[in-house]
Amino acid sequence: MSLEPLGRGHIDELWRVAEGADASFAYLRYGPFAHQRDLEKLVTELAGRADQPFWAVRPESSRTAQGWLSLCDIYPADGAIEIGAIWFSPRLQRTRAATEAIFLLMQYAMDELQYQRLVWRCNAANQASLNAAARYGFTPEGTWRGSALSKGRRCDVAWHSIIAAEWPVRRAAITAWLADENFDEHGRARNRLVHVPTTS
Repeated sequence: MSLEPLGRGHIDELWRVAEGADASFAYLRYGPFAHQRDLEKLVTELAGRADQPFWAVRPESSRTAQGWLSLCDIYPADGAIEIGAIWFSPRLQRTRAATEAIFLLMQYAMDELQYQRLVWRCNAANQASLNAAARYGFTPEGTWRGSALSKGRRCDVAWHSIIAAEWPVRRAAITAWLADENFDEHGRARNRLVHVPTTS
């Protein structure tokens, strides 16, 4: 599985998995797209954002780009950064490659860039994203009511975070889940990736 800087060279591959996948854009500010030129316009704009780097996700199994994700709301002085603007096609959702893509960016932010706070925020009605945050080990921080406008609808935003002191445990759990020995001959995980919060 590889993450590649998002660019125009990914448009054809992304269109093949985005066409007709309307439901996958339900909680994003953009999409779905009626024509490839509409997707091309968006990808060109996302790839050109100087303050929000985007990557295309290319699973080893398909060898084609099947989604994208980014680092955003980057505050170096505060040591805070967010994983956001994630779009995974239906083919990529709920796969080992999807987990690995998120994990690679988590590692990049916390281990390589040395950020101290990693944020995950999402529409509070997006249960799949809430479940993902819990699965990766993000701690819920609360909800900002009516704080975002998406496709003409006012929505609540749920905030989650991992801080530096928590990261080694989270990293170890995801690393263990991604290990080859956790998957059977059919590619099914033997164990679930479930974060159990500790109590003080």
